Amino acid sequence: MKTSWRSASLVATAAGVLALTTACGQGNTPTPSSAAQNVGATAPAGIGSITDPSASTGAGNGYGADGSQASSSPAAVQPAGKLTVASNPDLGNVLTDGSGLTLYRFDADTANPPKSNCDGDCATTWPPVPADDATAGAGIDKALLGEVTRTDGTKQLTVGGWPVYRYAKDVNAGDVNGQGVGGKWFALAPDGKKATLADLPGLSVRKDAKLGDIVVDKNGMTVYRFIKDKAWPKVVSNCTGDCLAKWPAVGEVSSDDTKGIVKKGLMGFTRPDNGEKQQTVDCWPIYTFSGDAKAGDTNGQGVGGTWYAVSPEGKLVGAPSN
Repeated sequence: MKTSWRSASLVATAAGVLALTTACGQGNTPTPSSAAQNVGATAPAGIGSITDPSASTGAGNGYGADGSQASSSPAAVQPAGKLTVASNPDLGNVLTDGSGLTLYRFDADTANPPKSNCDGDCATTWPPVPADDATAGAGIDKALLGEVTRTDGTKQLTVGGWPVYRYAKDVNAGDVNGQGVGGKWFALAPDGKKATLADLPGLSVRKDAKLGDIVVDKNGMTVYRFIKDKAWPKVVSNCTGDCLAKWPAVGEVSSDDTKGIVKKGLMGFTRPDNGEKQQTVDCWPIYTFSGDAKAGDTNGQGVGGTWYAVSPEGKLVGAPSN
């Protein structure tokens, strides 16, 4: 495939839901009296459109670019070579190319049928990996390797049906700077699935240096509560429309697929606006923040004085007292 690469020099040096309805609303943290009635969707998401090349090019543009994106000078296409499996202390087994650079997948793509939705500026920041010369090394099932024809007619490597990319900010073998960018880019496991972060439970606990123990989702993204929601006498989400676009609801999670979370009030409910199931902790609806670009970010903390990280007990972390 003839897709351009940022620079050949970048790789030259690389080697049950617990339905406790009677528990909801009992012993919950009271909503601060400062909460108004309007929906608090006032904070900028910090992430532009993934598919719109005209979107802003800051660090939160969804591509992980730094504004300059990549050199305008033409660069040689870097072949995939023999794919290998590298061990990462945080991500487990990660798929790498013949130079040891981490390979990624994009949540906006599809695997069945394979289709890439990363073109233009996106493909500059996330260079598609050519299908030419790609071979399976030890620990990789060659039957999972395939190709997809891109809009420009070139052939892109697929693994398990997922189009494969590198990340322009990964310079050395073993770099994983693209992990979790925009909440949509993830390192590839050898079977084409997301490398670890997907190995986390649906909900678990992470110790943050500033906030202490906070809840994270299966991708390691920080989970938040909206103080204008309600948990009693029934669960109510007051984040809808534009608010929900900036604060995506966490989908229902089985209580067996959690670790370190208090089980009381750990349940799902059906949203009346779209019919989707949303998870609660201590009966409070939970969300992620589109302004968090990667696992470990807490950019949503305190936004508008209404959004706060969640403790394992479902309490607001760091919220001012009444």
